[in-house]
Amino acid sequence: MNLSQWMANINSKAIAAPGLVIIMLSLMILPIPPFALDIFFTFNISISVIVLLTALYTISPLDFMVFPAILLMTTILRLSLNVASTRIVLTEGHNGSDAAGKVIEAFGHFLIGGNYLVGVVVFIILTIINFMVITKGAGRIAEVGARFALDAMPGKQMAIDADLNAGLIGEAEARSRRKAVSQEAEFYGAMDGASKYVRGDAVAGIIIVIVNMVGGLIVGMVQHDLNFSEAIETYTMLAIGDGLVAQLPSLVISVAAGSVVSRVVSDEDIGTQMVTQLFMKPQVLFITAGIVGGLGMIPGMPHIAFWLLAALIGYCGYYFKNRPAVVTEEEVAAATSVTPDMEEVSWHDVVPVQALSLEVGYRLVPLVDKNQNGELFRRIRGVRRKFAQDMGFLPPGINIVDNLSLTPTGYRITLKGVEIGKGESYPDQVLAINSGMISEDLPGIKVTDPSFGLPAVWIGIPLREQAQSMGYTVVDASTVVATHLNQLLMESAAELLNRHALQALLDHLNTNAPGLVDDIIPKIIPLPILQKILQNLLSEDIHIRDMHTILETIAEYGPQTQDATLLTAMVRIALGRSILEQIIPGSQEIPVMTLDNRLEQLLLQTLQAGGIEGGIEPGLAETLVTQTAKKAQMQEELGYPPILLVPAPLRAMLARFLHRSVPDLKVLSQAELPDSYTIKVTNFVGAAA
Repeated sequence: MNLSQWMANINSKAIAAPGLVIIMLSLMILPIPPFALDIFFTFNISISVIVLLTALYTISPLDFMVFPAILLMTTILRLSLNVASTRIVLTEGHNGSDAAGKVIEAFGHFLIGGNYLVGVVVFIILTIINFMVITKGAGRIAEVGARFALDAMPGKQMAIDADLNAGLIGEAEARSRRKAVSQEAEFYGAMDGASKYVRGDAVAGIIIVIVNMVGGLIVGMVQHDLNFSEAIETYTMLAIGDGLVAQLPSLVISVAAGSVVSRVVSDEDIGTQMVTQLFMKPQVLFITAGIVGGLGMIPGMPHIAFWLLAALIGYCGYYFKNRPAVVTEEEVAAATSVTPDMEEVSWHDVVPVQALSLEVGYRLVPLVDKNQNGELFRRIRGVRRKFAQDMGFLPPGINIVDNLSLTPTGYRITLKGVEIGKGESYPDQVLAINSGMISEDLPGIKVTDPSFGLPAVWIGIPLREQAQSMGYTVVDASTVVATHLNQLLMESAAELLNRHALQALLDHLNTNAPGLVDDIIPKIIPLPILQKILQNLLSEDIHIRDMHTILETIAEYGPQTQDATLLTAMVRIALGRSILEQIIPGSQEIPVMTLDNRLEQLLLQTLQAGGIEGGIEPGLAETLVTQTAKKAQMQEELGYPPILLVPAPLRAMLARFLHRSVPDLKVLSQAELPDSYTIKVTNFVGAAA
């Protein structure tokens, strides 16, 4: 690779900062000619103006995040130039006022009129303005801004998480917002520290000027045989010129720093904000013009200056009052009537997916109309309340809408936009459900009960008492829909526990038990792992009301493993009594089915070889499913709940494997049964029929 190719592969932007640092170090160490010093002083002035204008035209402080680093670089550049100029002033100052370059000479003669006493006064004033006013104020604002940004960070992060969980923003935008929040705190913290550079530069400037004056006086009188008046005039002029040429860019940079940290974030730059907010109220300008004009009438005042300025301010007020109104885009859009076919497609056309929705035909609308005191509307509230009491968390709100594509008496229940249940409900009839003990039929519309799958018939309301006397279970139309909805909510409990619902649950728990959640999330396990553990419990119809026990168990075993399946197993053991109370309440004797010894050993070997679902031999899988379903039915005929007791390693796998075929089966591990319970084995799965 030749030199040209090597240079082409180098990123010019990447070497800008290292190159500038090398140049600044060279200025401190190596002697440079006066012409080169003029170039660097001019560059210092130019870069300070660029920084000031960039700061004024910046919309948000984060648009100029490199500003703290620029403060450091420009400060070191000024100090490097001070060192280089001091070297030239002390070595060549006896040759005349242009010995240290034309820039220092110009600042020493043109700006202060060649009077070194005036120069000293001007330099002191500029230093005081920079050090005591601008830099100190900007540093204080940056300090307070950093403190407020850090204090507000948790709230902003929670707001971002809430918008993400609610579906208002995507994952990419959430990451972008979190990054912006973090960068804002880092920016103000960096500005708080960087402002110390400028204050230190102001102090260093004073010391350097004094050293140059005293050192120049000694060098001129001792080494170059200058008399006192000639030495003090020459070297003081050079020292003051050198100080001013460095102090003016420092003052400009300080103004830029103050403008960046003192602005309030908006969609406009500082100049636009100043004009629109300070000079756009005609009444203010008219009153100001009157006051200034009145001051011009006082004897001894410069009448022409005051009256000219009063006239100019009055004209500005007249212009702003009578200028044509500026019509915004929003006003134009509101005033212009555009048909939907003519409108541009926008994000407003994207309908967010609701977590839970109940869609009804038009004949069912009165049942869900709040203004008509709809019975179904009240029952849905009761369904959500019962779900929260039974399962231990608040389900999302149910969005109720009418759907003309459904039959007039039809309804549909959707979860995240996907249908999970549907049925028919007749508002002017009642549903008579046959529990299996009724032999006589009733006239009506024969259907299947959507909740329990039992045969039923829709009958007229006058036949209600007759149906009840015959042994039918009779419910009205609202109860049919509410019961179906309640069943689907219970079956979908694991999916309903989304991140937003879980965060609300933890916030509620934190109010009752302060510190419990904070000690575990995220110190021991992250929030997604806790969500997976709770969803594992809910998927097997285990409520999560006892969150204290759940979190305490996780706190005990979480440091040892982050595996959600293993932690779920530990939580199930801790919730053993609660699980049994759900399955067979009030009984100390647990009737269970167990695996045949040979089948149990075979399944354990299969688990070690690669898993139940993927590694079991198809014939054995079919036998296992058939035998389990048969024995579960026998359990129900005996009046027992279908419970399969298995070794702990097999529990999770068998629960997933058998769930589809035997949905009512409860698979428990031997470790989950407390010692106070008695086990009664009623059937063996895998044994000969």
